[in-house]
Amino acid sequence: MIEIRWHGRGGQGAVASAEMLALAAIEEGKAAQAFPSFGPERRGAPVMAFTRINNDYIYLRTGITQPDIVVVLDPTVIAAVDVAQGLKENGLLVINTHKSVEEIFRDFSGKNRVAVVDATKISMEEIGRPVTNTTMLGALARATGIVSLESLENQISSRFPSVADSNIRAMRRAYEESVLKEQ
Repeated sequence: MIEIRWHGRGGQGAVASAEMLALAAIEEGKAAQAFPSFGPERRGAPVMAFTRINNDYIYLRTGITQPDIVVVLDPTVIAAVDVAQGLKENGLLVINTHKSVEEIFRDFSGKNRVAVVDATKISMEEIGRPVTNTTMLGALARATGIVSLESLENQISSRFPSVADSNIRAMRRAYEESVLKEQ
């Protein structure tokens, strides 16, 4: 089973990303679940969401405290939250940042795998807004191969029909522009 924790800020689509990834996995015949972590969140406050993907039924119904993958939609969250907390050995961080992969790798002590992409820049250029949720799905797909781009496109088209084209372009660009560094 693969467990993913999403970090973002309220209103950026972390919950939507977790759900679209789960639905894409289900479309491909896998079992999946997605759920948010609720608290006193408000627009702009740090939020978390979670996704589990497995080849068979998922019996767990608890929060994810030791994720295999952490996705960071907003780089400012890194200063507010320990996004790598509980990340499994050889876990993967997928981070929206303008920093180089080497800088991020050093920032996280080089003990994990790191993928970076400037999703904010891409989303501004393709969507016209700094909402990075669909863009980061492309980076995650590139770093993991967990689901196909086509399955993600289907979910984006279903969830955001009026703006699907620009979101799909952003997702595909992030897929192409992501850089991965491993130990």
